[in-house]
Amino acid sequence: MSTQKQKNELLIPVACAGINHHDAGVEELEAFRFADEKAFLADAGRVFNGVILLQTCNRIEIFVQGTAEELKNYLHSKGKTGFWTLSDKEALNHLLRLASGMDSMIIGEDQILGQLRKALALAQEAGVSSQITDLCINRAVHTGIEVRIQTNINNGAVSIGSAAVQLAEELIGTLAGKRITVVGVGEMGKLVAQALSAKQLIGIYVTNRTFENAKTLAEEIGGKAVLMDKLYDYIALSDVVISCTGAPHYVIHKDKLEEALSKHIWPLEEEKKPIILIDIAQPRDIEEGIAEIDNVKLFTIDDLKTISDKNLDMRRHEAELAERFILEEEKKFISELNRTASNVYLATLHTWADSVRVRERDKALARLAGADDKTKEVFDDFSKVIVKKLLTDLTFAIRGCAERADIATAEKLVLAVTKGEIKDNKGEIKGEIPCFRNEDSED
Repeated sequence: MSTQKQKNELLIPVACAGINHHDAGVEELEAFRFADEKAFLADAGRVFNGVILLQTCNRIEIFVQGTAEELKNYLHSKGKTGFWTLSDKEALNHLLRLASGMDSMIIGEDQILGQLRKALALAQEAGVSSQITDLCINRAVHTGIEVRIQTNINNGAVSIGSAAVQLAEELIGTLAGKRITVVGVGEMGKLVAQALSAKQLIGIYVTNRTFENAKTLAEEIGGKAVLMDKLYDYIALSDVVISCTGAPHYVIHKDKLEEALSKHIWPLEEEKKPIILIDIAQPRDIEEGIAEIDNVKLFTIDDLKTISDKNLDMRRHEAELAERFILEEEKKFISELNRTASNVYLATLHTWADSVRVRERDKALARLAGADDKTKEVFDDFSKVIVKKLLTDLTFAIRGCAERADIATAEKLVLAVTKGEIKDNKGEIKGEIPCFRNEDSED
């Protein structure tokens, strides 16, 4: 690279693309989702130096070491449309805001940190992460943790799971004396159950494909574990159902629920009581047609918007503090990433210097006929120390140039030392440094 970039501009291209709760509903998220994450990573890994895939209940985003144009073309080739793209500095800022909980539906929520770590681990397991993508995710998570320490952005913050419980309260009033079924005992299911445990319910029913897992969570919150084949009976018994499994298919079907409701008897009530179903899974757990059943109301992640808005109003001041902190971290982040761009030049410099060191060491030892092993060891150590000291200032200078996005000067420094070449501002070689003797030539 022979042209100088502006300060705070990235030397290594990174980009992200995707859709999330800001611009897509559950149907769009469902259509954009990559059902086989490992297969996607394996394929994308053949195109990009590093790939991270983040899929949660309200966002699908891809982060790569590469350009936004390359990422856009790749996603188009996979039939994906309607997504946004961000490049370089904007992509990094988005990643920092994301990890800080500033881009979440529920501002300040903590779950995104674990989701980013999981996405990185999946990429590393697939062998498609890179030094750059690793650095980006780890730095983002570190910033997210620091934002939560430096501000109160997550003080009393709710999660998607507890927001679903808040939505239920808004829809039917107090949950005291109600019965609620929780479907799924993953991270989200646990958050839902924990939020419900303080609501003075007369019944919390927990069900999951693996009954033992349902039993464990039910015991923790004082609820009752339910076998999946009894699910519809307990839905009919419940006032609210919150579903949040990781299943790739529907878990709750219209025809089966209709059948269960037709069998259910309300001996003390003149009419069938309404049942509220809240689906916060992605892909969705509950068949859409269920909303057509009398006295059954279906809500999705899209309906959590009011809870999200209230949460933001409560944290607006802390959000402003967090944004300022993120901007400062962004500058450090760019410098850190750019510093890695100097590695290729430093490798060239140190390889050249070591070849000179070894040659001159061997010449000196040849003049000491019969030098013993101790003498050879001393000469070798001495030569390494000399080279290290001679290159220290130059190494710092090259890294400093890279941090300022001035890789052209870094390149000139290395060429001047290793080749004796002087480049002009256009990157063209003007000549050799006077009195420079190429160390690769023999005496």
